[in-house]
Amino acid sequence: MKSRQQAPTQSDVARRAGVSQGTVSAVINGRATAHRIPEETVRRVREAVRDLGYVANPAARSLRGKRNKLLGVHTFESVFPISQRDFFHEFLIGIEEQAVLDGYDLVLFTSTEEPNGKRRIYRDGVNRLNVADGSVLLGFTHDSSDIAKLADEGYPFVHVGRREVPGVEFRWVGADYTTATRDVVDRLIALGHRRIGYVGLDGRMEALIDREQGYRASCQAAGLPALPVLMGAQHLSVDWFDHALASGMTAFVAEDESYAARLGEFARERGMTIPDDVSVVVLRGTSDGPHPGRSWSSMGIPRNEMGRAAVRMLVEILEDPQATRDDHLLLPCTPPGESTMAPATGRSA
Repeated sequence: MKSRQQAPTQSDVARRAGVSQGTVSAVINGRATAHRIPEETVRRVREAVRDLGYVANPAARSLRGKRNKLLGVHTFESVFPISQRDFFHEFLIGIEEQAVLDGYDLVLFTSTEEPNGKRRIYRDGVNRLNVADGSVLLGFTHDSSDIAKLADEGYPFVHVGRREVPGVEFRWVGADYTTATRDVVDRLIALGHRRIGYVGLDGRMEALIDREQGYRASCQAAGLPALPVLMGAQHLSVDWFDHALASGMTAFVAEDESYAARLGEFARERGMTIPDDVSVVVLRGTSDGPHPGRSWSSMGIPRNEMGRAAVRMLVEILEDPQATRDDHLLLPCTPPGESTMAPATGRSA
């Protein structure tokens, strides 16, 4: 991974455009007309700004070697409004808590959203994150070109969540979904389940691939069939549920709560109860359950600690770019309780 070069300054822009630093300052601050700067000169300065990726810095980063003590937070997905039930909430709390401990302020970048709703780091070729010393990236995008470009220019960043971009090395902090899911399925097998379904999204990303890999690994080790069904929860039907039960399925592993809710609906429609007749485990935190007084057995994601660890890793990079460190970190998940897991019908644990 590249070490970042000093962020471009007004002096760099001035040299590139062949003008004085005062001229650059006037153009950048909208005073070109007042200073009677020719249009051709204004054009050269703006081209230099775009080519170098210069971003005006309120903390006067033009003093070489100085840092702002600012950490950026860029999200590829919208995070507002932030509530305790929002998936990103605990990540952001962890990021904030660790930044405070390390003596850094945070800048949340929200002006990078395009009209189509996509959030980009670069606008008109300019890295919008350059105002910060380094940034934590959150969320998922199928377009990884911005990540590749950041890594290529050596901008310091840490991605929250394991990401793979072919041919690109960068730092990330993730959750060990593979091991955690394997342990979930191992527990179901220990409870006597021999046909365990897996339901999840058809659009795959690293976090979901890791979960499915853990499921498949456990099934393979036990000599059991892997039976994944990947489609939107709304497309699951009671006929599919009937067929699954008729084939001997006694437990389901669900990627999120929407699938568990559908399974609960089907079970009630057939006069069945969870977990007495069928077990269900959800591979992320949940807020409800199959019926009042019973929550879903759900895997806990270490979101707060992932946010904290990402900030710690980023600060280490900023304070000692040459230090030897582990640039990829997987944190353990919390195993689910047994509220909706029970021995397979006719078996004891």
